[in-house]
Amino acid sequence: MKIRQIIDALEDFAPLALQDGYDNAGLQIGLPQDVDATGVLLCLDVTEAVVDEAINRGCNMVVSHHPLLFHPLKSIAGRDYVERVVIKAIKHDITLYAAHTNLDNAPGGVNDKMAEKLQLGLLEWLEPKVGQDGGSGLIGELPTEMTSQAFIRLVKETFKVESVRYNEWTGRQVRRVAVCGGAGAFLVPKAIEKGADAFITGEIGYHRFFGHEDELLMMEIGHYESEQYTLELFREILNKVAPALPVYDTQLKTNPIKYC
Repeated sequence: MKIRQIIDALEDFAPLALQDGYDNAGLQIGLPQDVDATGVLLCLDVTEAVVDEAINRGCNMVVSHHPLLFHPLKSIAGRDYVERVVIKAIKHDITLYAAHTNLDNAPGGVNDKMAEKLQLGLLEWLEPKVGQDGGSGLIGELPTEMTSQAFIRLVKETFKVESVRYNEWTGRQVRRVAVCGGAGAFLVPKAIEKGADAFITGEIGYHRFFGHEDELLMMEIGHYESEQYTLELFREILNKVAPALPVYDTQLKTNPIKYC
């Protein structure tokens, strides 16, 4: 299978037109038109170690959620990890591709994976894309309502986190839940507007926790943790179009934030 066909499959699922204006999703490095794919390594973040893993596994393509290249490079001299990854990928003929906010905003995308893991039903967009089939964040309902403490335990188990940051909510029962992978604090007003009992995202920020005690339970679980199931989503997309293609999840935890 050609690398171009893999890119087409990813963009059929998550068109680049769905990405937010600040983003740089899509092909990052490579000349994929006539290149056969030897294997694909999936990750959230591209690091030097991830490229080394791709080389060792015989993969000539890395598909990430977060783009390596967000800002233009004025030179490539190996002064930071981004420049070093660029050099290594080009030297070893490895294609780098990122599906970021387009995959967040696509139907069945990153936020759907979060909702699926929590068994949310009756899903709708928190902020639909005008004139497009897609949007930012999702809201849905749990199979049954539960206490806030029981819901917090469910979230910790579902996303494999030992601790979460949350506000003091005056409500008692959780049924209607909003989710957004990554940095979703901008959707708090939409979650409140749509009657969410709880809102889960990767990053909220200290000051944004103030003032919502009577409105909803706000939960910050970590950026990496909220998007960890994106690799599962990538694998599902690629297995449909290329079931014989070797596809691997990185064995590296690229989360730069450590807990103790």
